[in-house]
Amino acid sequence: MSGGDRLPPVVVAQSAVEGKDIDREAESPYKSIGGLRRIWNALRYSMRGLALALRLESAFRQELTLAIVLIPVAVLLALPAIKTLALIGSLVMVLIVELINSSIEAAVDRISLDHHRLSGRAKDLGSAAVFLALMLCMLTWLLIAGPAIADRFAHR
Repeated sequence: MSGGDRLPPVVVAQSAVEGKDIDREAESPYKSIGGLRRIWNALRYSMRGLALALRLESAFRQELTLAIVLIPVAVLLALPAIKTLALIGSLVMVLIVELINSSIEAAVDRISLDHHRLSGRAKDLGSAAVFLALMLCMLTWLLIAGPAIADRFAHR
């Protein structure tokens, strides 16, 4: 098979399911084989991604600031573990969705800075995902932390 003759994704997937040896380069020449080096590289790439988000994405910095303020509040409320997890998890979900949205925006901008209907759609859908994550976070905090905070102030 020459360099230009790549297996279609369906064939690659079928080969992997059937346990046949597949040409890893058929999927991506950048995929690693595995082992501890892969884990180390994945950690490095993740830290680099977080550093880039902190440096370049103002929305991520704002949401991270909110998380830094609210996570101690979630712990100090001394709620059952599952409720504390829900509060913190909703904050982390906002950060995750923001990272995905930023990735979409970067990929779209890499393709072209020209305005295009599909580029706008991709960015708007990513923004909608962040909005929904923020609404879920707000609802979680209102329903779980709201009553707990109100009880603390009512008993003073």
